[in-house]
Amino acid sequence: MNNQKQQKPTLSGQRFKTRKRDEKERFDPTQFQDCIIQGLTETGTDLEAVAKFLDASGAKLDYRRYAETLFDILVAGGMLGKCGTLADDMMRTDVCVFAAQEDLETMQAFAQVFNKLIRRYKYLEKGFEDEVKKLLLFLKGFSESERNKLAMLTGLAMLTGVLLANGTLNASILNSLYNENLVKEGVSAAFAVKLFKSWINEKDINAVAASLRKVSKPVVIGIVWSSVMSTVEWNKKEELVAEQAIKHLKQYSPLLAAFTTQGQSELTLLLKIQEYCYDNIHFMKAFQKIVVLFYKAEVLSEEPILKWYKDAHVAKGKSVFLEQMKKFVEWLKNAEEESESETEEGD
Repeated sequence: MNNQKQQKPTLSGQRFKTRKRDEKERFDPTQFQDCIIQGLTETGTDLEAVAKFLDASGAKLDYRRYAETLFDILVAGGMLGKCGTLADDMMRTDVCVFAAQEDLETMQAFAQVFNKLIRRYKYLEKGFEDEVKKLLLFLKGFSESERNKLAMLTGLAMLTGVLLANGTLNASILNSLYNENLVKEGVSAAFAVKLFKSWINEKDINAVAASLRKVSKPVVIGIVWSSVMSTVEWNKKEELVAEQAIKHLKQYSPLLAAFTTQGQSELTLLLKIQEYCYDNIHFMKAFQKIVVLFYKAEVLSEEPILKWYKDAHVAKGKSVFLEQMKKFVEWLKNAEEESESETEEGD
């Protein structure tokens, strides 16, 4: 009788290779894509049905592994290749952001689909953030309409909480816009203006401003200014446009203030206001009133205004605007001197 213990069976090298091959086939993204696209085709353009399908499918399909594929499909209709192109030999669907109507209401409905999906499967939050970063780098490969829809979706997703972390905007999302080629060709600016306009259409400006305070950058203030000014049909009469502008800008002062936490940002805004008032002839007499409004609303402070007046202004409308600002600048200087005098007396 053999008293030696029977040796336990081990996996052979051949068996190990088979398991690796099976695992690769099991996690093939094309199979995942086919399942998602088939389901979306069956739901049609009913976004409520789309949201329910995505919610139910998360229990059957591996969303964690294929987050990128999932979001590619929901945004572009299929898996994206290099430069943001869709492969001709891959399945695709028209139930996606890029194939939808280009209007804010439709994008709000899509934002809710993403919002519900990510709230249901919290682990998709990081995948969606990575997807947006990738899509922003692909902007040149998309049509103007596709870029507009993506901008609206991104802005609305931020507001509804999909791209918010602990109540603050993830700065890395916007940083993707500062790619040199995108900036040089004006793609970044156009995209950002559309994104911010989707925010500005929301009612709670204070909440938007609060979310943006940690991503303040001088380059962004110009985009926000352009967005704010492009949402209004301005009066053609010079005597009425100033009053209209003050009423409009007062409403959006908290949003602008979110980006003027540094002196350089304030100077950038002053220059943007100067250029805008010069380029839009009906605003020539409104410059001083806008600056005073922003000073009172704590969007602009004394030092940047004085620096702009002394040597930081540009040539556009220089003599007109400096004359408009003369009395206000004198008042600022006197107030500053009185404050310094009171400080010395207190010492």
